Amino acid sequence: MTYEEAWARYLETVNEGLAAYSFSAVGGTCREAMRYSLLSPGKRLRGILCLAAAESAGGSEAALPCAMALEMVHAYSLIHDDLPAMDNDTLRRGKPTNHVVYGEAMAILAGDGLLTEAFSCLASIGDDALAGKLTRVLSRAAGAGGMVGGQALDIENASPGDWEALRRMEALKTGCLICAAVEMGLTAAQADKELMEAGRQYGENLGLAFQLIDDILDVRGSREAMGKTPGKDAQEGKTTAVSILGLEGALQAAQRATEEAVSSLGPFGGRGVFLQEIARHMLSRVS
Repeated sequence: MTYEEAWARYLETVNEGLAAYSFSAVGGTCREAMRYSLLSPGKRLRGILCLAAAESAGGSEAALPCAMALEMVHAYSLIHDDLPAMDNDTLRRGKPTNHVVYGEAMAILAGDGLLTEAFSCLASIGDDALAGKLTRVLSRAAGAGGMVGGQALDIENASPGDWEALRRMEALKTGCLICAAVEMGLTAAQADKELMEAGRQYGENLGLAFQLIDDILDVRGSREAMGKTPGKDAQEGKTTAVSILGLEGALQAAQRATEEAVSSLGPFGGRGVFLQEIARHMLSRVS
């Protein structure tokens, strides 16, 4: 199976799972707004990473609820990031952002609903001990010690001209949830300590590479390919990898992080090939 075929298989699994999720506890406009953002076409990187990591360690039926929960948290974060009080974006994944369609108040509630529903999804696994472990991983990555904390630092622009401070901020804002995707997949498959540690190193470096490429695309990406408005970081005077390292320096840093991500997968042997290919393909992404 080629890389493209494997990606398509994982993507279909995640998309089908999300489309079938009923959101039975909520109705009306809030449910519609939640599904609007959750089911918008996206890469599903976090869900795919989770499924692939689980499969690399022997597989688990619990991996799909984990993948869905990750995508719910990611969708919630995008809804809130796009709000006027945050990044004030009007385009996401090639469509009007949630608050443009449903209003700010409903967008906030839709994001809150998706975040909460993610943990309900994990609770549906049935194995309370495993669900507890997975909940700890996701809550740590998504909360104030992870993604939310990184976003707070970003709002404060807490790393002007400081590469190491920027790396720490981006590791929280973006890297934590990517790393959690790998860790949750491995946890679901009950991977041993060696694989768990290798997976964490891979996830950390992959998260760094992903954010570096995001910063690069904000400079040289197109609105059509990205599905959102490029150039906003420079317009707003935000500190990014490109503003500190320059375009070429940021690309070199992304290449180094990718190489480290790939090399960390040694303990997986042949089972880690697809995860390696995800890292390599990320360098050439346009969205």
